Amino acid sequence: MRSARGRAAAIAAVTAAGLAVTAVPAHAEARGRGSLLSSRPLHTAAALPSASVTRSISYVSEGVGGKRITVTGTVAVPKGKAPRGGWPVISWAHGTTGNADVCAPSRDTATGPAHDYLSLTEGYLDKWVAHGFAVVQTDYEGMGTPGGHPYMNGASEANTVLDIVRAAREAAPRIGRDWYVAGHSQGGQATLYTAAQKAGDVRLKGAVSIAPGSHMAETAQYVQAQYPGAEAALPFLFVLLNGAKAADPSFHPESLLTDRAAKVLASGRTTACLAQLRDAGSSIPLSQVFRPDADLTRFETYFDSQEATGLDLRVPTLVAQGTADTSVSPAATKALVADLCKRYPAIAYREYQGADHRASIGASFDDALNFVQTLQSGRTPTPTC
Repeated sequence: MRSARGRAAAIAAVTAAGLAVTAVPAHAEARGRGSLLSSRPLHTAAALPSASVTRSISYVSEGVGGKRITVTGTVAVPKGKAPRGGWPVISWAHGTTGNADVCAPSRDTATGPAHDYLSLTEGYLDKWVAHGFAVVQTDYEGMGTPGGHPYMNGASEANTVLDIVRAAREAAPRIGRDWYVAGHSQGGQATLYTAAQKAGDVRLKGAVSIAPGSHMAETAQYVQAQYPGAEAALPFLFVLLNGAKAADPSFHPESLLTDRAAKVLASGRTTACLAQLRDAGSSIPLSQVFRPDADLTRFETYFDSQEATGLDLRVPTLVAQGTADTSVSPAATKALVADLCKRYPAIAYREYQGADHRASIGASFDDALNFVQTLQSGRTPTPTC
């Protein structure tokens, strides 16, 4: 795994969505990764209907810089009797919602600022629960907890995706050791980083990466060059800039932007999720985003280091991609799969005709379920490498 510069968010008080503040013990910093800090029933939009219970939890993980951090997330347990060995687990890595605490999936409500996206993933995850899987979902570092969210930092994401499985087994003892990682967009990239990890205490059996994010540095390049259609990349640019700042506090993205764009950037750290950033950015011409002397070298170097190319995967992996996706192009995903296949051949690639970026989530469910069930049976899915 590649390392990233910067510091982690400090261990501090965490707020469960819709619940009272839960104080993190002072000794949490010394506790092991995956240690459960708090667990409470959740009854908001983030609760999955097919679950016997959905819990809002906080737990210990490792952030950028290798420091212990507190992370929040959710744990949904199926109804009925757990199979022998406990419920198998899907650890879901969510796609881009933003950087601010209000964008965290565990804080979602029916009128929440990220509900346009989270309502889709909540329906998708409920299908996994209905098929007998415990579903855990991390909020990632710095979302719902103090400190910034280091968006697209592969190591940080993978740590939080893994450690919530450990914490979930404390929160719900009927959860087993066998687990599968799945994710979309930002979470698709996080899934690939997770599939390259080692973890002996819980057994990662497979990975499902849907439209994995890549070529992050090009987002800024397209906007700076004012390419046709680059307006669609603008909200992601704000999330990327704030993410780079969270990973490396000495990076000052405001110095690259006009005052007008810097105000939108600042809102992305506090109140605005992706949909609100899209609305706010729509009034800014591409020519008025970057300062004329903006040097993107540092930004580009950092995000180039977070690309999933070069990873050594360790478990069978399904990569799913919609052919009508304009956020993550099929060509980019095919090139990424070709690179990963050089070092690990047990990768299957599937395309979904006419599916755009978000539609690829639902379109790929049946194949993802079949892929995971094949692994559960002890068989190996047919690779395409």
